[in-house]
Amino acid sequence: MSGVQPRVIYVTNTGLPEWANVIAVFDTETTGIAPETTRIVSAHVSVLNPYGEVEDPTNWLIDCGIDIPEQATAVHGITTERMRAEGAPAADSIYEILTKIQGFLSAGIGVVAYNAAYDFTILDREAKRYGFDPLDVPAPIIDPLIIDKQVDKYRKGKRTLEAAAAHYGVALTDAHDASADAIAAGRVAQAIGKKYAADLAYPARELHDLQVTWAKEQAESYATWRRSQNLPVYPGDGLWPVR
Repeated sequence: MSGVQPRVIYVTNTGLPEWANVIAVFDTETTGIAPETTRIVSAHVSVLNPYGEVEDPTNWLIDCGIDIPEQATAVHGITTERMRAEGAPAADSIYEILTKIQGFLSAGIGVVAYNAAYDFTILDREAKRYGFDPLDVPAPIIDPLIIDKQVDKYRKGKRTLEAAAAHYGVALTDAHDASADAIAAGRVAQAIGKKYAADLAYPARELHDLQVTWAKEQAESYATWRRSQNLPVYPGDGLWPVR
């Protein structure tokens, strides 16, 4: 017998990996996509129990201080007029979001965000914009996009949240609403966790560290393909969960 110890399997009696039993979920809607200039106009944070039921939901509508471009309004439906009339002060809202998320991370609860490098990079820049300390190496983060690409590498078709929700049988009735998207992303994460429980049976922090590696490998593979098509490669791709 060798001295190698078998890997501990962290699966609960719900059939979910330990990290998926209770998760927080996070999503934003914004003014654009460029991280240095984009502002958050709405956000959602809540908790999902082992059955995907929502607990402790918090929603923010934020007066981000700039006009919302028409292209962004066309995606999420929030107009500049509504934002000005109903939105809370940006600095207060960003502080509340940071505090809420840090509470989950400090407790070791995984925070789910689909394409997490987008939302957490934007949140990082917003924190710095208003003079707050950003989340310090935020972990554990759970990104269903990264995990899905890893456990089902060769599935054809899009990997959007809508496509992933349809593939894993998760309802998404109001796409591009921060609440609907966050909750659907969490339920997709739990569905992936249940389907691939043996492959994903890690503590939340260990799964986080694996995603750092997977994100880098996936970005390198995609960059190789883009170069083969004479397409530009974007700097920062592969850095996760903050670029």
